[in-house]
Amino acid sequence: MKKDYIFSIIVFLVVALLIFIVTRSFFLNFAASYPLIAGFTKFFILATFGDFIGFRIKLGKWKKPDYLFAKATIWGIIGITIVLIFGIFSSGVEHLQSENILPFEESIFAFALFTSILMNLTFAPTMMAFHRITDTYLNLRVDNKNVSFREAVDEVKWNKFFSFIVLKTIPMFWIPAHTITFLLPNEYRIIFAALLGIFLGLILGLFKNK
Repeated sequence: MKKDYIFSIIVFLVVALLIFIVTRSFFLNFAASYPLIAGFTKFFILATFGDFIGFRIKLGKWKKPDYLFAKATIWGIIGITIVLIFGIFSSGVEHLQSENILPFEESIFAFALFTSILMNLTFAPTMMAFHRITDTYLNLRVDNKNVSFREAVDEVKWNKFFSFIVLKTIPMFWIPAHTITFLLPNEYRIIFAALLGIFLGLILGLFKNK
């Protein structure tokens, strides 16, 4: 128990250090010059920590997940996709407002809200389903190296996925959280996204262990 307590302190100190790093000017400059690499690195580390913490909360003890590097790499790929999606949806909403397809062109809040709603109702479920399938596939490979992706898809509890991840976390957490994200200046969105990366890993980690 004492060892677990010490390890818990170490993990949270590391997370705090990583958050401190992504708020520094050198990281912001690096992210501006190499946004895709920064997106990969951010989610490779932070979302994996969120997943790791969720695993700890559910099990009551620290345990190294199987295929940890592969799972972290998948998070990194998701991070690259999110950098692209942020640009696509924010520019898209600006265009739709300029064409009067969406109202309140002068309102920063309306821009942030529209961007968050459209992104979370279209991209977010697909991204989370992709993560759930790949994570399930890797977990199944622990006992069966010949498992197929089709078996992983069948293994996912889709009813719980939609009732919890889609119908609860998206409207109650992700739409408000990403509205705040898009209210921030562009150069600071990556900082807030880094924090949300921890929560994303935590939420999906708790779901998969439920």
